[in-house]
Amino acid sequence: MDVAPVRSEQIVQAAAHLFATQGYGATSIDDIGAAAGVSGPAIYWHFAGKQALLAAMLTDVSEQLLSGGRACVDAATDPEIALGALVDMQVRFALGQRDLIVVHGRELRQLDEQQAHTVRALQRQYVDVWVAVLRQRYPRIGRARATAAVQAAIGLINSTPHSGTLQPRTLSPMLCDMALAALHAIGTEGAHG
Repeated sequence: MDVAPVRSEQIVQAAAHLFATQGYGATSIDDIGAAAGVSGPAIYWHFAGKQALLAAMLTDVSEQLLSGGRACVDAATDPEIALGALVDMQVRFALGQRDLIVVHGRELRQLDEQQAHTVRALQRQYVDVWVAVLRQRYPRIGRARATAAVQAAIGLINSTPHSGTLQPRTLSPMLCDMALAALHAIGTEGAHG
């Protein structure tokens, strides 16, 4: 077993937790190393620096979500099943990776222009996967409206770091139901003018 990928993942998880709890600016390379069980300078074997670590963290999670979203759609037999799978995948991610959600929401601005562009491009592609499915389900809905609905549903799901004390087994089905209801509300747009 190759130790380098395992160690890199440990560093990323430690950094995500520290960035989420104390902020990017207040976290040093030595802090990350201590939390990951290595010396601060050892991190440079894996990442060029703190900003490169943040960029790798946010790029990797964006790539994973895009890949997972595409897999959900490929495995689904119709748009309704695909929507359910996308929502379920996002809920599992949100409940399992709360630190990453906080870091993304608060620290994306720490990336340089190219790094931020890469992350945002991956995120747009991920949203586009959802939009395509939603428009298959509701063909009369315009792209802009479908995009707004998808972003709202993902935002609802990603609010989990602020969801209080509910346990995941209670929160998960509630989030799935709420997100699906939000997405399906777009099909009743004519009723609201």
